[in-house]
Amino acid sequence: MTGEPNSARPALEDTARGAVRGAGASAPVPGRGGAGEQPAAGATFHEMWSDLRPIGRNAATGGYRRYAWTGADTDCRAWFRAQAESRGLTYELDRNGNQWAWLGDPAAGDAVVTGSHLDSVPDGGAYDGPLGVVSSFAALDELRARGARPARPLAIVNFGDEEGARFGLACVGSRLAAGQLTVEKAHELRDADGVSLPQAMERAGHDPDTIGPDPERLARIGAFVELHVEQGRALDVTNNPVGIASAIWPHGRWRFDFHGEANHAGTTRIEDRRDPMLTYANTVLAARKKARLAGALATFGKVGVEPNGVNAIPSLVRGWLDSRAADQDTLDLVIAEIEKAAVERGERDGVDVRITRESFTPVVEFEHALRDELGRILGGGIPVLGTGAGHDAGILSGTVPTAMLFVRNPTGVSHSPAETATEDDCLAGVTALADVLEGLACR
Repeated sequence: MTGEPNSARPALEDTARGAVRGAGASAPVPGRGGAGEQPAAGATFHEMWSDLRPIGRNAATGGYRRYAWTGADTDCRAWFRAQAESRGLTYELDRNGNQWAWLGDPAAGDAVVTGSHLDSVPDGGAYDGPLGVVSSFAALDELRARGARPARPLAIVNFGDEEGARFGLACVGSRLAAGQLTVEKAHELRDADGVSLPQAMERAGHDPDTIGPDPERLARIGAFVELHVEQGRALDVTNNPVGIASAIWPHGRWRFDFHGEANHAGTTRIEDRRDPMLTYANTVLAARKKARLAGALATFGKVGVEPNGVNAIPSLVRGWLDSRAADQDTLDLVIAEIEKAAVERGERDGVDVRITRESFTPVVEFEHALRDELGRILGGGIPVLGTGAGHDAGILSGTVPTAMLFVRNPTGVSHSPAETATEDDCLAGVTALADVLEGLACR
């Protein structure tokens, strides 16, 4: 599945072709119930992409602000439901706010499920998450165009709050379903304005009293395959439009609270200050150094300052660290070194340092049998690569067999408006996903 140079394939953001190969066709396949049912034709890939593209997009930055249980999230959910119903699929909203679209009997079991998420990081790109959802509907359309007849139920899912941009915890929807986030902990989640997760859900019209583990639903799933834009350049280097995931690095988020003493910036002598900003700044530099030496990743990407005045020495600087590594021992070492550097510098600055681990996901090795089956279906030459990015597929891997497909990202940029993929590569991803779904569900 190699292709021509990237420069010959325009990005989806810059093209406006009409029909996409096979998408939206309505060849006879089983619908909700009986074989030979004539399903409704769905929107083409381009039509879906064009409809979804404006939702939650910030005109000033060009990035997306699709945060959980906000107006943009509601609009994304309405889009998903419309796509499901236009195809005659059975639509469901589960107890945790995850959306499902079923072809076949949801209660039959051993279902093949695909999908991803529609929410974003602050000013994120268009592809992270939505490409997997749009491609899932397009892959189902392609199966219908082929006249494929699934012997197992098929489903498409949109997991809620995957990015964790609003409440600080990633993969809330899948964590709740898998029992990796307790109801008590979920109720404690707050956004920057102090709004709790239950309050936000209720305001958006969802009953927060229903949230919690969903083992019966997950027991219906025989395999979950998530397609995602690659968040790196490995496929571009090897000149492959599609790859298969091998594993997700262990990763987590830590909150560092640096408590100093508020004071006047213009009258307080340097030697009399207890300035937490100095401790924070030194910790940021230490994190970069420790991660580089260990071959890991460490990023302070969010910060809060109190009282946040130009002419005031802060009383508190709060920074959030994201760190990832190829193995657990390396990650543990890097975090320990960063914590040590923060505490030691805090002692010199007269600053109290408190560290809280807010979330953590251990290494995920995708099931080898399913991963190998994807390789068999797609043929030789498909690269298998690891990733430092977390995904709903990783959360579900402890409960159901999971696998992932990656679509080439020519720049490797992600979590940014510059995130992109070419049209031909995206369509290659749709075809690969359709091949996988056919190979798993139609045998």
